[in-house]
Amino acid sequence: MQQAEMTQRENWRSRFGFIMAAAGSAIGLGNIWRFPYLTGEHGGSAFIIIYLLCIVFVGLGIMIGEFAVGRKTSLAAVGAYKTQNRSWTFAGALGVLSGFFIMGFYPVVGGWSLAYMVKSITGLLTVPEAIGDFFGAFVSAPVEPLFWMILYLAINVLIVAKGVAEGIEAAGKVLMPTLFLLLIFIIFRSVSLPGAGSGLSFLFMPDWSKVSGNTLLAALGQAFFSLSLGMGCMITYGSYLSKKENIPQNALTVVTMDTLAALMAAVAIFPALFAFGMEPAQGPGLVFVVVPTIFAQMGALGPLFSVIFFAALTVAALTSSLSLLEVVVAYLIDERKMERKKATYIASTVMAIMCILSSLSMGTLAGVKLFGVGFFDFFDILTDKIFLAIGGMLLAIFVGWFMKKEDLKNELTNDGTISFGLFELWYNLIKYVIPLAIFVVAFMGIAAIEQTSLMLFGIFIILALMVFSKKL
Repeated sequence: MQQAEMTQRENWRSRFGFIMAAAGSAIGLGNIWRFPYLTGEHGGSAFIIIYLLCIVFVGLGIMIGEFAVGRKTSLAAVGAYKTQNRSWTFAGALGVLSGFFIMGFYPVVGGWSLAYMVKSITGLLTVPEAIGDFFGAFVSAPVEPLFWMILYLAINVLIVAKGVAEGIEAAGKVLMPTLFLLLIFIIFRSVSLPGAGSGLSFLFMPDWSKVSGNTLLAALGQAFFSLSLGMGCMITYGSYLSKKENIPQNALTVVTMDTLAALMAAVAIFPALFAFGMEPAQGPGLVFVVVPTIFAQMGALGPLFSVIFFAALTVAALTSSLSLLEVVVAYLIDERKMERKKATYIASTVMAIMCILSSLSMGTLAGVKLFGVGFFDFFDILTDKIFLAIGGMLLAIFVGWFMKKEDLKNELTNDGTISFGLFELWYNLIKYVIPLAIFVVAFMGIAAIEQTSLMLFGIFIILALMVFSKKL
């Protein structure tokens, strides 16, 4: 029975389809707003140079490891760890739990982006000085954000329910080229604005005076979280890979696309910011307040460019949330033997309930706290500050210390049929350097959490997963 199930496992139909899907998983909201914000705070291209080094020496190594684990076992996160070492099942479960919790708030933001596409042509840009107040009123409303969240989540469900090839791969082939075309369109407009040259100078002339220890931590954290690592996504996507695919080459392509998207987002945003004398704000403030204010000052073409920008943001969010939903669905299929559509509907229903709580925590349920924070912040902090970094560190330790070196070499060279000349460098990085680097990020991130009870709760969950891992 088990062998029959293995032969029926879905696979990517083409290398292009896999690359588009994996790159889509990596490219998300963090590329559009978090990367430009961090770049502005840490000295422009000085931060970019450090970020690129972190991508090459940490992000790429982890991604290669996740693809290798997934393809070797042909199973998603939990099953992949379990078949190699049952005591490590908890690490896979942590990845599934991370994807599940992220989907407890990510569709809320995806819904905002979808709504702003429409609002861009229905009056959002009419009064520039009121855009900030408009955003606050919108996200705190009890009903309207829920409608957009449900619509956004429904799009995810429709795609994932169709399967790997017919759904996720087919969507990626359309969405990713669309995203890059939209970014190119915005870049052309942004760099053509009077005064845009100052923004480009800021981006490409490093200011090393702003570089500090926090810059390295910020760059390493962005490199790690931007690539969808530590949450089971790349293990799951790797499990659908053909044995003929070149894992190191594919990982390099995905990492390159993700980095290119982040750089393009910075080039799209900074020239316009400088042209209108604005400073980048953190998080949603940059995307939903500052950027629309810029478009509002562009005159008649402002609404058009606003629609294009939020279309790009929606596409970026969608390609990431598809992989997060797939992580949970793949677990239910592999470990609970559910049929795909049933698994998709069950997972998304629970996620919808979590998203409702997250959305309402901005307004109606603002007074309801979970470990000192609202539902939205609870899911965000638990995953971003605790689960993802620890999940990535566990993956590096597992690959470097608990998998046979020869098995890894065979997997990454397709049993010697392709060349991976940097294998020894990669192996030593993932065994010694990467776990230590991620530990520093994880420790600093967790130590910075102001809500001690939430921090202890997150650690308790990880310990509980370790204790009960054999029952998963």
